[in-house]
Amino acid sequence: MTDATNLGPTASPARKGSLLVQDARTKKRNAAEARFKAYGVAAITVGVLALVILVTSILGNGLSSFKQTHLTMMIELPEAKLDKSGTRDLEVMKKVTTIGYAPLLSNALKAEMEANGIAIDGLSKKDIDNFISKEAPATLRNLVLADTSLVGQTVELKILVNGRIDGYYKGRVTAESALLDSNVSPQQLQLADALRDAGLLETAFNPGFLTMPDASDQRPEAAGLGVAILGSLYMMIVVLVLALPIGVAASIYLEEFAPKNRWTDLIEVNISNLAAVPSIVFGILGLAIFINFAGLRASAPIVGGLVLTLMTLPTIIISTRAALKSVPPSIRDAALGVGASKMQSVFHHVLPLAAPGILTGTIIGLAQALGETAPLLLIGMVAFVREYPAAYSEANGLFGEPSTALPVQVYNWTQRADPAFFERASGAIIVLLVFLLFMNAVAIYLRRRFERRW
Repeated sequence: MTDATNLGPTASPARKGSLLVQDARTKKRNAAEARFKAYGVAAITVGVLALVILVTSILGNGLSSFKQTHLTMMIELPEAKLDKSGTRDLEVMKKVTTIGYAPLLSNALKAEMEANGIAIDGLSKKDIDNFISKEAPATLRNLVLADTSLVGQTVELKILVNGRIDGYYKGRVTAESALLDSNVSPQQLQLADALRDAGLLETAFNPGFLTMPDASDQRPEAAGLGVAILGSLYMMIVVLVLALPIGVAASIYLEEFAPKNRWTDLIEVNISNLAAVPSIVFGILGLAIFINFAGLRASAPIVGGLVLTLMTLPTIIISTRAALKSVPPSIRDAALGVGASKMQSVFHHVLPLAAPGILTGTIIGLAQALGETAPLLLIGMVAFVREYPAAYSEANGLFGEPSTALPVQVYNWTQRADPAFFERASGAIIVLLVFLLFMNAVAIYLRRRFERRW
């Protein structure tokens, strides 16, 4: 009797029944697999629904910030008020403040009402004065100072209206809410409708939201992201210039040249730990080193860039080392076999092949730094910046001028009481998401464009 026929006492009993009919054990196993698949589908569905709700909420609240209501009027610029000397001396004309320009706008609005036969019962002089944005006199003053030949003429100008009037056409303000709001009256809403019917008032795309600086609490309609976008650009330049070469150099040394001992192991463990440290800790570190010790000015772009560089370095080092490890050892051996030195094999063969992964990690690190808020709040980048800072090529551009960033601007606007700022905060989030999506799309493109499969 052979081993094949001698099954012994431990042999499994012969299967009974057809193979086409599931037994209890098979049914239990298939049911567990089906439940696991259902859990996976449910998790994906919940994630997609959460994403849809988030995006819908942001777009619903923020898309209106890219539109603004403007009033087009013919404005008389009398020489007797704007240039009493008649010499067109710019220094003399600068003495006329925005307070002197405000009556010109009110008079122009009254003239347009008379020309179009608009009469609103109960409309007071205060309602007419407050109908126009407080930013409009500054806009008119800057226009006159930029071109003094306009004095004595009547010019057509498109100006901003009050934020409540703008909110009326965006659904934030109604005739019922106007009765309870001290910043707008039902008569002003009636005037707005009459001017709109006359073709003088329109709601159109607002490029100023992307180019204008921040505005005070009384002028939410004039608030823009210009300074925040410029500040983020400054900081990203600092991060790119510092983090990329330092991170790549450290990665190459640790992966290719450093001896494997307890010191390099300790460094590697600390790099991994730093990548998991909350970002606010880097803000505390930047406050202690760059502001308290080095004496750099709080809220300066260079300080924000240095703090974000510290935060981004671990991400770049880890991704760069992973890219270097992905290059097959045979590439190094082949280069060394034909007489190349260690440095030549790394820089002429390994590094070009690892470049897609390095660039991808760098861009992802920059995208992460672009969206950080906590470390920037700790170093004081929450200042109200009304004017554009100096160019980054100047000494004060990076080191002295106060600045802000996109995520900090979002935080700033959410702390203000006027509903128009909440709308602009959602619009700023849309701009920030567009930048992040663009940077991640570039990372994906670079990886697919230059990736080598072994």
